[in-house]
Parts: sequence; structure tokens; C-alpha cells
Amino acid sequence: MNTPSMPAYEDGFLLDLALRLADEAAELIRAIRARGFATRVKTDSSPVTEADHAAEKHILAGLRAHAPAIPVVAEEEVAAGIMTDTGSEFWLVDPLDGTREFAAGRDDFTVNIGLVRDGRPVLGAVALPAYHQLYGAGAGRGAFRIDAHGTQAIHVRTPPAEGLTVLASRHYADDPRLKEFLGGHTIAHLGNIGSAAKFIRVAEGVADLYPRLGTTMEWDTAAPQAVVEAAGGSITTPDGKVLGYGKPGFRNPHFLCRGAA
Repeated sequence: MNTPSMPAYEDGFLLDLALRLADEAAELIRAIRARGFATRVKTDSSPVTEADHAAEKHILAGLRAHAPAIPVVAEEEVAAGIMTDTGSEFWLVDPLDGTREFAAGRDDFTVNIGLVRDGRPVLGAVALPAYHQLYGAGAGRGAFRIDAHGTQAIHVRTPPAEGLTVLASRHYADDPRLKEFLGGHTIAHLGNIGSAAKFIRVAEGVADLYPRLGTTMEWDTAAPQAVVEAAGGSITTPDGKVLGYGKPGFRNPHFLCRGAA
């Protein structure tokens, strides 16, 4: 008996869909931020807001309406106990990555929509709502930024002679493992910010290295990994393997996000 094949969607169509939904979710988040919101704590002790839920609802409706054959794994659905059978191709959605930053009134939070195929992120859209910036990668377009100045290609940079600009998670700023890891590098600047914004700043050549020595989930990293890799960078585990997807529980190991070698 033959199994029906999944409908084929052009990658350009899927990237445009992800970009549009990320941009629309960013607008929703800005509107909620402007009028005020409440924050509550989930069972895993992480915060969640109305903006997380509104953005995820909008993204899921759009993905399921326009590419219904592709399963979607989204952070708040998983938190609610909704589990999705993924297969070899699926979306990973973090509707508001950096909720702590958002709730604290800071600006480094993102909307992440990534497509995984055979264990690899093949395209992604990342919005930075507070900065009115939208980043994309895939479908043969390289990595790019869309903002008030139009669309511009982005690339990682070769580290300057004076040393690396390193970005680390604000939540893990005092982790002694970070100090130990950086001991073997020449560091010009170390900054601490939240969310997938760290990946994006590496991808566009503002920073050189983002070491992650704490827990992340696949929906945190799929979309920004697509952008970093298309911009010429890499995301690998400490033993040098490319960070892959479809792992049990969607949990990532530690990883290193690097610009040019």
C-alpha cells in the first residue's frame, strides 16, 4: 500500500510566509508592550506573558493555514502538553524568545520561526520587535536584514586583531564555566544580552562568538541558526559537531555560535 506523500512547497514561499508571520507577530508584541501586560510563571519557572500567547496563536494559524502539511512544534503548545509528531520536516516556533528581557522592559527579545528538514535548519525568520528589524535566510537568498533602510545582505566578520567581541546570556552572566571557557581567548569586549539576538549580532558581524553553556530548546535556535549559517558562521557542539534537530525532548546540548574563523 502506498503512503500519500507530503505536498511540496517551494522554499521561497515558505520563507516569505515565515517572514510575514514573524513581522506580524512583532507588531502584535509591540502593541501589547505599549498598553501593558501581566507576567506569570510557568511550571518550569520561566516567565510567560500575553504577548507570548498572542504571537504564537497568530503564527500557528498562519503556518497551518498556508502550509498545512508541515507539522509545527511551538514553545507554548509544548508547555501546555500539546505534542506533535514531526517527521523529517517541521517548523520550530518561539513566539517570544527572551520573555525575561521583554518583561523587564529591555529590548533584546525576538520572534523565531525556523524550518527543519532532515535534522538541519534550512530556512528561518527572526524578528527583533523593539528594533523594527527582520532577518531571514534560506531559499537561496543568503542571509539578510529588512528594516527602515530596505533589504541588505549580512555576513559574519573576521575577528579584529584586538580580540573577540563575545556575547553571552544575561541569565548565565555569572556562570564560572563561561569565565573558564573564555580564558583561552583574547577578548576585546564581553556583553550580556538575552534571546536569539546574540546569534543575529554574530550573523551581521557585530560580534564574533556566542558560547552557550546552559540549557536551550530547539525552538530557541533553529531560525537563528539558519541565519548564522547563511551569513557564513557556524553553530557547533563543544566536540565540533553541527547542532542538529529532532532530538529527544527538543533539548539542545551546549553549543558555540561563531562568526568567521
